[in-house]
Amino acid sequence: MKQITFDNIYTLGNITDENALYRHFHYPEMLIRYDSNFIKFKTLPSLTEFKEVENYLKDFHMNNGQNHVKFSFPANSKPTEELFAYLHTKGYEISFLELYAIEPKHFPLVTNNPDIDIQVVTDNNLNALLDLQYKHDLEIGTEFAEKKTDLIKRQFNDPDILQILAVYKGSPAGYVDVIISNEIVEIDNFTVDEEFRKKGIGSRLQKFVMDSFPEKVVILVADGEDTPREMYKKQNYQYRGFTYEILKIYED
Repeated sequence: MKQITFDNIYTLGNITDENALYRHFHYPEMLIRYDSNFIKFKTLPSLTEFKEVENYLKDFHMNNGQNHVKFSFPANSKPTEELFAYLHTKGYEISFLELYAIEPKHFPLVTNNPDIDIQVVTDNNLNALLDLQYKHDLEIGTEFAEKKTDLIKRQFNDPDILQILAVYKGSPAGYVDVIISNEIVEIDNFTVDEEFRKKGIGSRLQKFVMDSFPEKVVILVADGEDTPREMYKKQNYQYRGFTYEILKIYED
């Protein structure tokens, strides 16, 4: 398997500023999407450096009507105790992500279930995908859900993104986006509706990706403190590293 790093992960957003310390991603089409509007550090900042960049991003976002700041730190680097102490004092949410990769031939066999139908999204079933994602995104808020609908429509026309829908006994039940590059495909936006979990839908969605791209390496990012990461290990995904992320939302 080729070397896989967090640099292989797709980031939706434009690089609006870059220097030796960081890249600044900005996505004016969806300012409320934290994962598209943030700063990614190239090297671990000192506390002084972080405070300077923090002030820069806060001012930039406030000028654009955004009420958050988000930062990601270099892969496989843990922030210093001094920096951690500052982040806790300032009320940041601290999390870490883990990167996993698999060659499709190593994915376990999946039992066929005639109740589950895996479909590539086309004009015929796009509205079913939009309705299901809107339902899930409403948990975040109406504005986010509406902006996400526009994003899904844009991605529907992107030849490098394959949208897949799972249907269980005729009802839309889950979905996944596949981001396609030369040697790698990335599983993103992987969701199974709570009503339809523990029926094998998630495994069938993944198996469809493996069968569709047998010569590529499949990668995904998992929350380092969530249970799905244990499932990925059992499915023969290989751990490829971690990264810390921090988020702060300013009250109106």
